[in-house]
Amino acid sequence: MPKLSDAVRSGKLIGNLQAQQCPSRSILKHVTGRWAVLTLIALQGRTIRFAALRRTIGGVSDRMLTQTLQTLEADGFVHRQDFKVVPPHVEYCLTPMGEEVARHVRVLADWIEDNTSNILSTREEIAAE
Repeated sequence: MPKLSDAVRSGKLIGNLQAQQCPSRSILKHVTGRWAVLTLIALQGRTIRFAALRRTIGGVSDRMLTQTLQTLEADGFVHRQDFKVVPPHVEYCLTPMGEEVARHVRVLADWIEDNTSNILSTREEIAAE
């Protein structure tokens, strides 16, 4: 019996996030993690070096940013260009699929930013009950 991931990969099935074994769940996890969201937004529409990207994303460690970029690259969302020079020069940008997912993630991030005061007020009301 073929695996669910094989059926999805072949195009015979689409992803189903509600199905426990569907590979779309790991992709969702990769795209919606805190550092992934911030990385996708920071890379949107531009090419940037690692250090500049780290400075753009406040609070991310080198290790976490490296892991996030590797995961997003493995999923096909990020392109890494290594120029093979000394000192090392590496640039990152989004692939077309990465630009598409970044647009969707940006909508969620914008909604959160626009509604932060309402959310914080609700938290306070609930905590006061």
